Amino acid sequence: VVEFDVQTDEMLVNMGPQHPSTHGVLRLLLRTDGEIVHECTPHIGYLHRCAEKIGENLSPPQYIPYTDRMDYLAAMNMNLGFSLTVEKLTKTKVPARGAHLRVLIAELGRIASHLVGMGAYGLDLGTFSPFLYAFREREIILDLFEEACGARLTYSYLTIGGLTHDLPEEIEIPDGLASLTGRRAGERYPFLEVLEMFLQWLEPRIWEYHTLLTRNAIFIKRTAGLGILSPEMAVSYGCTGPVLRGSGVDFDLRRDGEAIYTDMYKGYEYEIPVAPFADAPREAVVGDNWCRFYVRMMEVVQSIRLVRQAIKKYQSTPGAVRENFKLGAKLPKDEVYLETECPRGQMGFYLVGNGEGNPLRLRAKSSSFCNLSVTDRICEGVPLADMPAIVGSLDIVMGEIDR
Repeated sequence: VVEFDVQTDEMLVNMGPQHPSTHGVLRLLLRTDGEIVHECTPHIGYLHRCAEKIGENLSPPQYIPYTDRMDYLAAMNMNLGFSLTVEKLTKTKVPARGAHLRVLIAELGRIASHLVGMGAYGLDLGTFSPFLYAFREREIILDLFEEACGARLTYSYLTIGGLTHDLPEEIEIPDGLASLTGRRAGERYPFLEVLEMFLQWLEPRIWEYHTLLTRNAIFIKRTAGLGILSPEMAVSYGCTGPVLRGSGVDFDLRRDGEAIYTDMYKGYEYEIPVAPFADAPREAVVGDNWCRFYVRMMEVVQSIRLVRQAIKKYQSTPGAVRENFKLGAKLPKDEVYLETECPRGQMGFYLVGNGEGNPLRLRAKSSSFCNLSVTDRICEGVPLADMPAIVGSLDIVMGEIDR
């Protein structure tokens, strides 16, 4: 048998910024030899909005709406991170009832974000049904957020000192939830009762998603053993969140962060999903696409658990949900930095006060930025067709990267 090595010329191929698999305005410059990718260079800068410099010309309460536009799929978590940073600088104490409500809202935001990540990843790999199911569930969460604060995407609800206002006592059951649970649309129920209806509906659906994707033979072929990110490489590149935990590094700021953040979760019972997993398919390798995806799926289960606990703690804790923070309050002459555990990883804010109402400096450290930086290493030598699967497993949002 005679074998021929067909020589091809190297090509530079642009993947994006218009390509739907790049999850937004991301350009990947690929150096390919035939179908094999030898080098992958991410290019950002197509969405730059000067968000950090704008923050130096506004008071902190005025800047809250700009944080919504960073990771717009997890806007509640962005609100929380910046608010906690200002509270750390000004030593503002959030009432206990407000802290429990923050946990409830932030974990609902995590569920909504991971549902989008799951559905969009299915699209990346060529299946449409999980995307529809994910958005069906996410729409109900957005309906609940709309009842709570009047918005569906950019909320500005978690603010400095707590939350802008308390939950409504009664709401109309969302049409989507009514049709799924056999209730009559338009009927009014207590907000927390509607939320519990939704959690009861969502919990068994998680295992259906596993049937559709996680345990699907084609999905496993496209994800297991590909895009392997070693624990050492994940740490050296500053990867965080599900990308880090999918590589087997047990680190989550809700448990391991600063006291001002971990105190929110004190008294809550939950687990941190970390690879390897006992029920993983035999083809899976720690740090591959499958592990990163599975971490997010298991985090949804833990977030449901946290929301249920937060409901009980919120109901049993009297008092206000916010400590007033004046719009023109002067910021101390000091500097602080704080990171929080958002759905895509650790989002950090650096704030410098100079005795004025506006901060002297404001900077943000994005989890997706660090996670994206590792693409060249994990995409080297893979077929071109595997690029969407690898990049999609990082679950990036460009609004957070290119602020």
